[in-house]
Amino acid sequence: MTIAVRLLEPQDLSQLHSFWRQRWGDDFIVVHGACYRPEDVNGFVAVEAGRWIGLITYVLRQAECEIVSLDSLREGLGLGSSLIEKVVAEARQAGCKRVFLISTNDNLEALGFYQRRGFELVKVNRAAVQHARQLKPAIPLIGMHGIPLRDEIEMERRL
Repeated sequence: MTIAVRLLEPQDLSQLHSFWRQRWGDDFIVVHGACYRPEDVNGFVAVEAGRWIGLITYVLRQAECEIVSLDSLREGLGLGSSLIEKVVAEARQAGCKRVFLISTNDNLEALGFYQRRGFELVKVNRAAVQHARQLKPAIPLIGMHGIPLRDEIEMERRL
């Protein structure tokens, strides 16, 4: 089957709400004290046979591009890498100086994944997840690998 990567479009909004509910437990994402809703983000979606199999969302602000979410439903095909490179190209075109994202201290796979793609760890926001729980109480106390879910880790790729 052929995989097509395209920009998110206004008619994708209801599907984006549903996708985030399935993947993130709600139709909003809390990062560094900010609440992002599907209406707030740009993105690219990978589609195979009419089904979404990958998605990256981001926001452009001044000279920065923040990746809000990245999901690949088909690991090992290079979808995540391809979606990141689409966002990097958009950020460069918009004149951004960096692309950054926030991950959590328990997401060991993501920390490795992004570093292999040129991102560097630049900041640890201690106890930030505790503050995020005030906006999204469903965030668990224990994360992946049985690690207490406490901190946000900022990663960036300079452009």
